Amino acid sequence: MKEYRFFYVPDTLSSHELPADEAMHAVKVLRLGNGDEIFLMDGKGSFYRAIVTMASPKHCLYEIEEQMEQQKAWNGHIHLAIAPTKMMDRVEWLVEKATEIGFDEISFLNCKYSERKIIKSERLEKIVVSAMKQSRKPWLPVVHQMLSFKEFIQAPRSGHKFIAHCYDEIKRSDLFNILSSPDVAQLDDDITVLIGPEGDFSLDEVQLAIDNGYQSITLGNARLRTETAALAAVMMAQLTRRKV
Repeated sequence: MKEYRFFYVPDTLSSHELPADEAMHAVKVLRLGNGDEIFLMDGKGSFYRAIVTMASPKHCLYEIEEQMEQQKAWNGHIHLAIAPTKMMDRVEWLVEKATEIGFDEISFLNCKYSERKIIKSERLEKIVVSAMKQSRKPWLPVVHQMLSFKEFIQAPRSGHKFIAHCYDEIKRSDLFNILSSPDVAQLDDDITVLIGPEGDFSLDEVQLAIDNGYQSITLGNARLRTETAALAAVMMAQLTRRKV
């Protein structure tokens, strides 16, 4: 079976040259040369079949042979908002796996009990690009800088909004049951899910979210780590919004 070589070129139609890091991989690692076939992705919904027209140690030029517009594999827009964990490698793992499964956007929250107040979005963006190429996703998920919990909550957002937490004193509904219900599953609207830090959201944060239109939810009976809970939420949204 032929192995197709995919490269990320955000300005595919106007550039005609692979970005420097992609060019180095194409020429020095894969040893591509003039006339070799490659496939490009713009992260905006299209793949392109192209031919290498010039390959040098620092440059790789191409000519597009065919544009192939892709169809999104799920309905609506899946937005994950999470308080990042203290160990950054767990956040990186989450971003990689969520991209492979399929989602649209990730935001990072600075909460009362957050153990990490700073993230390096540039590294996460590189991980997202790598996962997008590996899983052949036509759209590149958006990675946002960190915001305060209050700032994120009070920003206007459409669609269904949820906050996951572990407080028994606040009524919670099961996220999967909500998303798979007939009146929600077929909608083409936004889904925003909030996942708290290792110490959970504070009670005040949960109440603030509810006051701003977020629905209190649970992800099941098990008590999950932050990154596991986030991936479970993405999977639930993906399964209930997947186009068959």
